[in-house]
Amino acid sequence: MRSIDHFIGGRPVAGTSGQFGDVFDPNTGAVQARVQMATTAELDSAIANAVEAQKGWAATNPQRRARVMFEFKRLLEVHMDELAHMLSAEHGKVIADSRGDIMRGLEVIEFACGIPHLLKGEYTQGAGPGIDVWSARQPLGVVAGITPFNFPAMIPMWMFGPAIACGNAFILKPSERDPSVPVRLAELMLEAGAPAGVLNVVQGGKEIVEAILRHPSIKAVSFVGSSDIAQSVYALGALHGKRVQAMGGAKNHGIVLPDADMDQTVADLMGAAYGSAGERCMALPVVVPVGQGTAERLREALLPAIESLRVGVSTDADAHYGPVISAAHKAKIEGYIQMGVDEGAELVVDGRGFSLQGHEDGFFLAPTLFDRVTPEMRTYQEEIFGPVLQIVRAATFEEALSLPSKHQYGNGVSIFTRDGDAARTFADQVEVGMVGINVPIPVPVAYHSFGGWKRSGFGDLNQYGLDGVRFYTRTKTVTQRWPRRDGSGVSDQSFVIPTMR
Repeated sequence: MRSIDHFIGGRPVAGTSGQFGDVFDPNTGAVQARVQMATTAELDSAIANAVEAQKGWAATNPQRRARVMFEFKRLLEVHMDELAHMLSAEHGKVIADSRGDIMRGLEVIEFACGIPHLLKGEYTQGAGPGIDVWSARQPLGVVAGITPFNFPAMIPMWMFGPAIACGNAFILKPSERDPSVPVRLAELMLEAGAPAGVLNVVQGGKEIVEAILRHPSIKAVSFVGSSDIAQSVYALGALHGKRVQAMGGAKNHGIVLPDADMDQTVADLMGAAYGSAGERCMALPVVVPVGQGTAERLREALLPAIESLRVGVSTDADAHYGPVISAAHKAKIEGYIQMGVDEGAELVVDGRGFSLQGHEDGFFLAPTLFDRVTPEMRTYQEEIFGPVLQIVRAATFEEALSLPSKHQYGNGVSIFTRDGDAARTFADQVEVGMVGINVPIPVPVAYHSFGGWKRSGFGDLNQYGLDGVRFYTRTKTVTQRWPRRDGSGVSDQSFVIPTMR
């Protein structure tokens, strides 16, 4: 059986722990590979390689580092089909969705190509008598990323793209459920011209995560996963003096006002709620129609749209989405569906019991729709992370605005309306980090930054964009004074700050 190794110091490295994780084919339910689980000794080896590589990489001028990023971008485009098929084979998302995963990561790499401009500091001439002040952004050193299964290409590139462009070396600990694409990305980064050791991939579980958070040579950690783990990662990393950004879960809402374009809204909801089998932190699993008339029209329009969705294997070009990641996750989603029934929500469409001919053991779920969900229900309060859409009816605009604002998660929210004043008021007042106006999945473009509020994000700086550059660098400010060549201008001994004189 195929073994997936670590990638340390520019080469594949077999593990020595004797422990492995199963990598399934979600389309069939069969184990297709085994991933090596690292020991702390292998993590130490990766960090030692990164420390040595980072010294020369940081000394490389920004435009030369940018050329490596340009070449990496070109290689991503050349290998797009290979990467998409590799990703779909382990994750289960359809090929078109896998290409989108890679493209959103590639866009951050494009942003990182502008690193010479982004690293420019500030300069003030004559801040005091003969005194000039200037600042520069310098890399932190060795940094790390811990990434989830749902975006095995995009999220690693969101992290290591800006980090490496800024002059750091990077340790990537990807999900053990779909680990092949991260290794391939590291190979392409090496091929693009990054020195061996600048990007290392260490496979592993909780033990390696905690070792990363404790290791004194790692200066910053970026994490994406569930909120409980994100909070513990943030606390443990901060305790050990690290800069940490930890992105957690979500329960994104879509507010539908009576004047919304209902056909367009329903089309948007199909992709936002059910795309990638709902395994997205920016999925839209809650829709809030305002007014009973709006709710009835929305429900009536959703039913035929859901009926038309095609669930298929990841290589089916006509499928709208494929299987979920594992049998355990499928069972968890099914448990939430039963919980919703037990809580008293109306199960309008039941996605359980779906079987795909020839792939009966695959991890498939058909779309599920609940109506008359209330804020007190656990199924509303918690993240389901599957192809389940819940209708929560609101009587007024103010009630609809309060739902996402009061929720424990504050990742993303959308409003569907033709009323500019309502949209502006909503965007201004809602307590959520990323807002879409007639945009169902409001993931910011690469030159802005990604991050939620409340239990969706821990830390002061968001991912990618200028926040990403700030996260992976530190500012050094220099105040300088030079004696005049003729010897004049020498002052007496002074005990005050020079710029104050």
